[in-house]
Amino acid sequence: MADQTRTHHEMISRDSTQESHPKARQMVKAATAVTAGGSLLVLSGLTLAGTVIALTVATPLLVIFSPVLVPAVITVTLIITGFLASGGFGIAAITAFSWLYRHLTGSGSEKIENARMKVGSRVQDTKYGQHNIGVQHQQAS
Repeated sequence: MADQTRTHHEMISRDSTQESHPKARQMVKAATAVTAGGSLLVLSGLTLAGTVIALTVATPLLVIFSPVLVPAVITVTLIITGFLASGGFGIAAITAFSWLYRHLTGSGSEKIENARMKVGSRVQDTKYGQHNIGVQHQQAS
C-alpha cells in the first residue's frame, strides 16, 4: 500500500512540475527574445547614428572634391571597360586562330568531310531511290 501511495505521490509531483515547466520555458524564451531584440535594436540605432554623422562629415568633402572625383570615376570606368573589351577581343582572336589552325591542319576538316559524305550519300540514295521508283512505274505501265 505504501508503494502505491508513493507512486501516486510521484505522479502528482510529476504532473505539477510538467505544468509549471512549460511556463518556465516560455519565460526563458521571452527573456531571450527581449534580450536579443533589444541588443539588435541598440546596434541598429548606433549604426543609423554613425551613418548620419558620416554623411554629415563627408558631404562637404564630396562637394569640394567633386570636380576631381567625377572625372576620376569616369576615367576609371573607361579604363576598366577598355581592359575588359581588350580581353574579350583577345579571347575571340585566340579562338578564331585556334579554329583556323585546326581546320587547316585537318583535325577540323575531317568533321566537315564526314558531313559532306553523309549529305552526298543521302543525295545519292534519294537520286537512285527516285530513279528506281521511276523504273518500276515504267515497267508496270
